[in-house]
Amino acid sequence: MGHLDEAAFAAQLAPCTGCGGGRHELYSVIDQWVPVMLAEAAGDPRWIHDGEKFIDGTYRIECADCHRVGFRSEDCPRCHAAGALPAALATGSRLHVPRKCPTCGENQLAVTALVPSKTVHTGGPARPKPIAELGDDGFHVLSVVCDTCGVIAEVGDDCPLCGAAGPIRPRP
Repeated sequence: MGHLDEAAFAAQLAPCTGCGGGRHELYSVIDQWVPVMLAEAAGDPRWIHDGEKFIDGTYRIECADCHRVGFRSEDCPRCHAAGALPAALATGSRLHVPRKCPTCGENQLAVTALVPSKTVHTGGPARPKPIAELGDDGFHVLSVVCDTCGVIAEVGDDCPLCGAAGPIRPRP
């Protein structure tokens, strides 16, 4: 579990103590699936997280009106390495996407990644917007899959965000 559990997360979504506003900007590192062709994004990405993973990856919550920060953590949301998040958001993925499958030569692959996002919460469901895209700093590839061959590349035992040596927390 991240630094917030469901109760603490819900408490952060109460009206702002600074201005009374009810809109919040939520910053989280969450799972995304991206189709690629020749190592470039080739279609619409899809968010593949659930509510628990969204809360687990949340690193900042602030009022959308007055920008009062209610919650902030600079620890890695994946392994809790102290102060590791700023560097993770400022560096590229350690796992690179090949142009083609090394086994069959297929040039259409799929990437699963941990992606920083911003969501404006107004009380109901809201769609996250990515802060980084494939190839940008902060976009961290977890795995690359070929439809024919299956998983052709995936991160090792170190944290996929910050590179810290284990233990890596199990995700909800």
